Amino acid sequence: MHPRPNSHLLRRGRYSEHGRAYLVTAVIHRRRPVFADWKVGRLLVAELKRANDSGQVKSLAWVVMPDHFHWLLQLIDNQLSRVIGATKARCTHSVNSKTGTCGPLWQNGFHDRAIRDNEDLLPFARYIIANPLRAGLVDRIGDYPLWNAEWL
Repeated sequence: MHPRPNSHLLRRGRYSEHGRAYLVTAVIHRRRPVFADWKVGRLLVAELKRANDSGQVKSLAWVVMPDHFHWLLQLIDNQLSRVIGATKARCTHSVNSKTGTCGPLWQNGFHDRAIRDNEDLLPFARYIIANPLRAGLVDRIGDYPLWNAEWL
């Protein structure tokens, strides 16, 4: 079995457009529930905020699930692959330092969907934020600490 079934296809044909909104999903290597510990999940949150604060992206909504994250962002500066790659790399370093582990944290690549200019972003944000509810992690989204949205 190929260790990365289709990850090598995720970059094919990818084009980054400044000002465009993207829905990005990245998954933990072997889907380990690393972020089930919310303190560890906060390390990823810090990196999402860092990308926003640096002016590379405008974070519209995100949620950190135990084994993956969803991020609705508007690309401001840089290439999408570079922003996501740097965010994942810094998160890996932080998580490995905190947990005393080493090695890969993330599956290679990520999934992204470019949002059309005329599409309303609010349904995408609601979909992202409802992930902990659909997964049965909480009964109310207010009880889940690893999410944010500019509208909610």
